[in-house]
Amino acid sequence: MSDTISIQEALIYVMVITSASDASMTDSELATIGEVAKTLPVFRDYDSANVLPAAQRCGERLQAEDGLTEVLRLVADTLPVHLFDTAYALAVEVAAADLGVSKEELRILQLLRDRFNLDKLTVAAIERGAIARHRTV
Repeated sequence: MSDTISIQEALIYVMVITSASDASMTDSELATIGEVAKTLPVFRDYDSANVLPAAQRCGERLQAEDGLTEVLRLVADTLPVHLFDTAYALAVEVAAADLGVSKEELRILQLLRDRFNLDKLTVAAIERGAIARHRTV
């Protein structure tokens, strides 16, 4: 399998590993991934028809020995540093999509924070923003 992916595919991988971390990709998580790929400026030049094939490639990579470690390495090597907080924000959006964050999703978020070396203030702001966006009446 090729060791090069696009920036947008790396962002999709981040969302997929977050969603798949608890062995259950919910409809709301999948809808969030699709909506993000259609609407955010970072995906402006990305064909949304490529989201599902990219997610499937991520799943294949995860099945390999040390798959998660390799996907995290590939994502960090692919993304420019200025998109590390964007990637983390997308992971948080997917985790929050079904209005509950599992311990497995929390673990993935921790791995991403560490891999991207994000500071506590940035992490707190991203997470607080997601809480505000997903709050119900």
